[in-house]
Amino acid sequence: MNPAPNLVLVGPMGSGKSSIGRRLAERFGLAFFDADREIEAQAGASIATIFECAGEADFRAREQVVLAGLLAGEGAVIATGGGAVLDARTRQLLRERGFVVHLHVDVEQQLARLARDRSRPLLAGDDRENVLRRLAEVRDPLYDDIADLRFDTAAMGAADTAAKLGHLLDAQWQMAATAGAAHP
Repeated sequence: MNPAPNLVLVGPMGSGKSSIGRRLAERFGLAFFDADREIEAQAGASIATIFECAGEADFRAREQVVLAGLLAGEGAVIATGGGAVLDARTRQLLRERGFVVHLHVDVEQQLARLARDRSRPLLAGDDRENVLRRLAEVRDPLYDDIADLRFDTAAMGAADTAAKLGHLLDAQWQMAATAGAAHP
C-alpha cells in the first residue's frame, strides 16, 4: 500500500485520463480536476489558442504552475496533460504528492480514439501516427519512471477500465492526509 494525498493519472493523449479520472473520483468520493481544463479556465483561452499565440513553452509553464497548485491540496483525482511529465519539477511533485497511475495505450489505439479530434495542437499536422510515436518515445519512459502503477487502457471502455482500476487501487493506494492542506 502506497499512501499519497492525491491520485494522479498520467499518460498519452487518448489514454482516457479525463474520462477514467471522473469515474474514479466518483467511486472514491474525491474531487476531480482536469489540469488542461484548469489551465484553460485560468488563461481564459483554449489550449490550442495558448499554443498558437504564446507557444508550447508558455503552455508548459502554465501547466507547471497549475499542477503545483492542484498537488498542494489533497483528496483529489488529477488528470494531467500528456506532456506534464516533461518538466522535472512537476515529475518530482507528482512523486511526492500523488499515487501516480500511468494509463498506457498503444499508438494504434490512440489513432483510433483521436481520429475525429482536431483540438490537439501537437496533432495538427498530417502525420499523426509519426507524431504519436515520437511523443511516446520521449514520454513513455518518463511516465514509467514516476508511476506507482501502470495500467493498460486499450482493451476496455472507460467505465470498465475505471471499475477494474478502482479494484486495483483499493489494494494498492491509501489516501494519506497531510495537515493543513486544502485544494485551491
